[in-house]
Formats: sequence, C-alpha cells, structure tokens
Amino acid sequence: MISQKLMADFLAVILYLLAGLVFAVVPIIISVLVVRRSHGALREATYESGMETIGSAWIQFTVVYYIYALIFLAFDVDVLYLFPVALAYGKYAARDLIEVLVFVGILSLAIVYAWRKGVFEWQRR
Repeated sequence: MISQKLMADFLAVILYLLAGLVFAVVPIIISVLVVRRSHGALREATYESGMETIGSAWIQFTVVYYIYALIFLAFDVDVLYLFPVALAYGKYAARDLIEVLVFVGILSLAIVYAWRKGVFEWQRR
C-alpha cells in the first residue's frame, strides 16, 4: 500500500509538471490567437536593418565558428559552477582552494588543447 506522504509527494511533482506545461503552452496559444497574419512577397523578403540586401543572404559559416561558440558556452557554464562553490566551501579552506584550482586547471587544459588544435585561429577569406 502506498503511504499518504508518498502520494502527497507524487501529487506535488505532478502539479509542478502541469504548472510548467501550462506556463509553456499558454503563451504559444495566446500568440497564435492574437497575432495578425500577413501574406505576400514582402513578407518573404530578407530584412537587414532596413537596408536592401546585396547578394545572397545565406552565408555558410566555417566549422571553426561553431566550435568556438561551443567552447565559449562550455566555459561560460563551467564558470557558473564556481559561484555556488565559492559560497558552499569554507570549513576546510585549503582543501577547497585545491579543489577549485584543479577544476580551473582542467578547464585551462581544455583551452590549451583547443589552442594547439588551431580553433582560435581565424583564416581570412
């Protein structure tokens, strides 16, 4: 038999998921109902800050650009982990400092690896 506490916990999780679903779906439904639709050739035209486009608007970026962006995102997220660590640590200051230095050292090795592979070198066309 399932206990009352367990059922209350399941109910709380289900309500939380339903609330998240409502907050995700309701704005989409509202935007579909409220927005005005426009049709025609002008809608399909490329808009670049009010200026007429010259040539094709489709530009292929090199893979290095995407790798650079992924490296930035990875390090940006990793740096975010340092803030809670700085707040949580404190009782054993020396050990905590060593752990943070090891973490930052591993990140630094990843930057050195990407640098040696030439990810940060942009070739002009």
